[in-house]
Amino acid sequence: MMSRAFNPRAGFLACALLALVSIGGAFAADGGRAAEVAELTKLSNAWDAAIVGKREAAIAGNMAEDFRIIDGHGTIDGKAGFVRDVMDPNLTIDPYTVEDFEVRIYGDVALLSGRTLMTGKSEGNPFTSNYRYIDIYVKRNGAWKIVSVQITRYPPPK
Repeated sequence: MMSRAFNPRAGFLACALLALVSIGGAFAADGGRAAEVAELTKLSNAWDAAIVGKREAAIAGNMAEDFRIIDGHGTIDGKAGFVRDVMDPNLTIDPYTVEDFEVRIYGDVALLSGRTLMTGKSEGNPFTSNYRYIDIYVKRNGAWKIVSVQITRYPPPK
């Protein structure tokens, strides 16, 4: 599939959304934490579904107030900007899958990572984007919340 150019806002959003996906296998780096891996995988899947479905309360509810994202262009944004961009009615994301998904847990910090090919439309223009991502969750007051997302774009396979 050929990659199409898209505007930076769509690129930012596509990068951000990618970070949210968690379909596939997982492991806990420090072992014996299968229940937490399952919980984090479920949270990530629910967040993905909320984003694709544009359910604002569910999107924001998974995020810490001090959330940050660094997108594939190096742009940094916070929770309010991320939610606003996801809710943009001019953005649609097609269903997608994640490969190489894993969960690594270190105490009250968890790193969720994977790679994906994302397609959709921004401002009516189709886009295709490949990304690797890492989501950082922190357990606060007994609840896991996503605090950071880092996106790295890569070219489509030839």
